[in-house]
Amino acid sequence: MGCDGGTIPKRHELVKGPKKVEKVDKNAELAAKWKYCALSQEKLRRPIVACELGRLYNKDAIIEYLLDKSAERPNAEAVAHIRGTRELNLTDNPEWEGERRNAKGDRYEDIHCGMFICPVVGLEMNGKHRFCYLQTCGCVFSDRALKEVKTEICHKCGDPFKDEDIIVLNGTKEEVDKLREKMEEKRAKAKTKVGFNYDMETFSQLHPCLLHYPQWLPQPSPLQPVTQTLLWF
Repeated sequence: MGCDGGTIPKRHELVKGPKKVEKVDKNAELAAKWKYCALSQEKLRRPIVACELGRLYNKDAIIEYLLDKSAERPNAEAVAHIRGTRELNLTDNPEWEGERRNAKGDRYEDIHCGMFICPVVGLEMNGKHRFCYLQTCGCVFSDRALKEVKTEICHKCGDPFKDEDIIVLNGTKEEVDKLREKMEEKRAKAKTKVGFNYDMETFSQLHPCLLHYPQWLPQPSPLQPVTQTLLWF
């Protein structure tokens, strides 16, 4: 029963128990979303763009992905929903030293030091605070700034915006689900507008009888040009 040297092994040395589940540092994982491209996983660098779900990307990574015609493209699920992006107008953090911070390897790098800040209240964009961008102009602010200083004019560039133009960056699962629902609803409306691009006034000028019999108005397919619909009469 003994081993070489007369030692007796203990039970935990002979019986292997379940492996310990490695704990994920949620803070580090959250901070990474604000420093790395959601597609290429490389460090974010200007120009930076965001999608309708509030994810951050390097613009060149998106372009390279679109140009890649290979059958298997990496991280395809990260951009499958994208039909367009907005280039972000970000405000640099004066405390951020970039690659110089730990160039010699002898300095502690604070993962919570954000590259960018809110231009209104100065909060760092590092995952600790909610941040949003405006779809109209691409300017980025903290959620606190948008709530404390109520306005319909962008704090940074002066362009007008509405509440529906505000997109949360790197939001929670619930927030992303709401943004996805909003995105799909918007696209459905856009398809309807393209497919039925006519009004009663236009058709009544060509066919006055439609004023009295609107039920005769043709219902073209979204794939069928309105010019072809005119030929029905």
